[in-house]
Amino acid sequence: MSNEELQAWVESVSLKSFGVPFRHKATFNRRLSSTGGRYFLKSHHIEINPHQLAANGPEEVEKIIKHELCHYHLHIAGKGYRHRDPDFKQLLQAVGGSRFCKSLPATKPAGRKPEPYRYMLRCGACGTEYLRKRKMNPARYRCGRCSGRLTLLQLDSPKKS
Repeated sequence: MSNEELQAWVESVSLKSFGVPFRHKATFNRRLSSTGGRYFLKSHHIEINPHQLAANGPEEVEKIIKHELCHYHLHIAGKGYRHRDPDFKQLLQAVGGSRFCKSLPATKPAGRKPEPYRYMLRCGACGTEYLRKRKMNPARYRCGRCSGRLTLLQLDSPKKS
């Protein structure tokens, strides 16, 4: 589905469910990962997660569109547009929008490997060890168990080939 088709879809849902036209821009944003959509307060634009369409179908995306349109129309009208506001909750239930979007299947970021532990902090008093991936100043911290002084030790780093 293209952004133009999404724009037409959002406009039709706005007229059908709210009786008020949507006069701003609606687009897909492929970078959204943990949310179904976003409403921008300053520009009044709406972004929709295209992965929701692929994973959960058009019925779920329409509920997400209604959710974002609730934010839009309430904000334009000067009413409570936040999730916690009674105006928002009532309008969302009246139009049949979803309060939360369905979760997407887990996707692992390509090309990123977990960073190895390169440093260890050791308490001089009780001997507690803390593994760290990044170098830090041990003088700024104390042991969480006994409040003793910490010393920084560098671990053997794996050889790059």
